[in-house]
Amino acid sequence: MTDDLPLSILLGALLGVLHGAAAVAAPVVPNFTRGTITSETSSRTEVVEIIKQIEYTTGESYTVTGTNINIPANPQPGANYTIVDQGAPFQFSETYLGPGIAKETWIERNTVTDSTTNSLSVFTQ
Repeated sequence: MTDDLPLSILLGALLGVLHGAAAVAAPVVPNFTRGTITSETSSRTEVVEIIKQIEYTTGESYTVTGTNINIPANPQPGANYTIVDQGAPFQFSETYLGPGIAKETWIERNTVTDSTTNSLSVFTQ
């Protein structure tokens, strides 16, 4: 058995060398020389806005304007207004605003945004 030891060591060394030689990696060579990649991304955004504004008055407002009109010192609804120069042109305007809704504003707005992005990548070896 001791006579086989040098032979066993020699065979083990030989197998180690053969195994190491077989484990050498081969280089990887890509099989392309150039290429392109394209992509497209699309998105849609929709915004719906509804604005409702209501203005109220809590008091009264009375306005009288005119030309060639006799307006008393304390104008009020139902007062007696008369023409100053009969037969001459005249203008008369009377506005009364009582308590309640003075003004309403309603706005409905839809905004749609479509977006598309195209990308192109070019690569070479």
